[in-house]
Amino acid sequence: MLKHLTLPIGLLVGLSTFAQPIPTLNQPDDGYRGIWYHIGPLKTEYAYKYSGGLATYPANHHPFAVYAPSVQKTFFCFGGASKRAKPSLLHEVGVFDHRTGTVSLPTVVLDKQTDDAHDNPVLNIDRQGYIWLFSTSHGTERPSFIHRSRKPYDITAFDRVPATRMQGDSLVPFDNFSYLQSHYDPDRGFLHLMTHYERGMLKYGAKKPRRTIGYVTSRDGIRWSAIRDIATIEEGHYQTSHQHGRKVGTAFNMHPDTEKGAGLDYRTNLYYIETTDFGQSWQTAGGQRVSLPVRETQNAALIHNYKAEGLNVYINDVAHDTKGNPVILYITSKGPEPGPDSGPYTWHVAHWTGKTWAIYPVTTSDHNYDMGSLYCEPDGTWRIIGPTGTGPQAYNTGGEIAVWVSRDRGQHWQSTGALTRNSPRNHSYPRRPVSAHPDFYGLWADGNGRQPSESFLYFGTKAGAVFRLPARMTGPTAKPERVKP
Repeated sequence: MLKHLTLPIGLLVGLSTFAQPIPTLNQPDDGYRGIWYHIGPLKTEYAYKYSGGLATYPANHHPFAVYAPSVQKTFFCFGGASKRAKPSLLHEVGVFDHRTGTVSLPTVVLDKQTDDAHDNPVLNIDRQGYIWLFSTSHGTERPSFIHRSRKPYDITAFDRVPATRMQGDSLVPFDNFSYLQSHYDPDRGFLHLMTHYERGMLKYGAKKPRRTIGYVTSRDGIRWSAIRDIATIEEGHYQTSHQHGRKVGTAFNMHPDTEKGAGLDYRTNLYYIETTDFGQSWQTAGGQRVSLPVRETQNAALIHNYKAEGLNVYINDVAHDTKGNPVILYITSKGPEPGPDSGPYTWHVAHWTGKTWAIYPVTTSDHNYDMGSLYCEPDGTWRIIGPTGTGPQAYNTGGEIAVWVSRDRGQHWQSTGALTRNSPRNHSYPRRPVSAHPDFYGLWADGNGRQPSESFLYFGTKAGAVFRLPARMTGPTAKPERVKP
């Protein structure tokens, strides 16, 4: 591992396929403010296909936070908002000190020069304590970046990593990746699951890109392997994954061929495969070897054929039980449009029992993008933290955050109460930290679901307390504000 990454700026420019690289800022922000974002304007009361405070969006990005036990701190990243009249997306890193109960001023690593929350960053920590920030891109129009902290367990300064990847027999800049999930093995390095965009692949809509899911590996975070495709069914996929020891499992849906090339609006089916050898081979949960890329709709990785039922599938999270068996949290609905007509928005868990996939309902909510996180805890308790309560902007993204618990491996679920009530804005996308500490168990943001608004960031404890991160700080550290339910 390189000690310092202070490379000449000319070399950094030369390693980019984009004409104007975005500078590394390393500037302290004066507080925690999340990005507000929308997509798909509608001529209905719901205003947008989805929208709100999306500082921890999307479900396909992981992790946003990592607990480091050696220093008793949780490091986290988020999509921040600049102070301009039309806010720009800032890639920011914060830290919560469990010994003092305080957060430090967040560091603005870069201004992504967009307001697209699909470009939100992902954070991980290596065996030496260096913090890695992976700045994603939504498609191919903007560059992606990799940064590493200048010092271990320190967020004050980051250096740009001149990353390359293999393409055939050549090294090319690794400066574009989407929907990133970062997994780290201290002996092998990084295994990243990601999406890359390919044009000219679709049966309909030749100018539209296919979202091809794949993975890359790197021992040092600087030189990466070639992208290896996982699945290329019809119009593409979204995937969400989880690491359990040396096992990494990914759940994905598929976008069916449609004459308008809009298969992502009708995402469906549920698939799962896993690797235990750092991507050298992949198999089903039952151990059946799977050859990549998966190309056919009907294949060994298929858990349930929701296409035959006319249902959409939105994957929220993946976890593993105490035996290492995968559990998938996802929502099904009748269609992509917000409102009651696409309901019911049913939350499910799919659990590999060791012999078969068992699927159980959890609850319902009121939007396709009501994302929650799944915790399979050491004592056998399964916990979901998600916006299943109706918020102030009903049938818009998010709502009131609630906790659901199962003590019989997902067969039955009970609400243990709401973490938020009577909120002025919908809460959305609570994220589970890696090695989550009970005092920083989930991270999320709020925002108005129907119009641009301010967005605050929050974290919750395992015991059910909620704290709001300070939007304005007058010193280098501050105690988050306890939010009364």
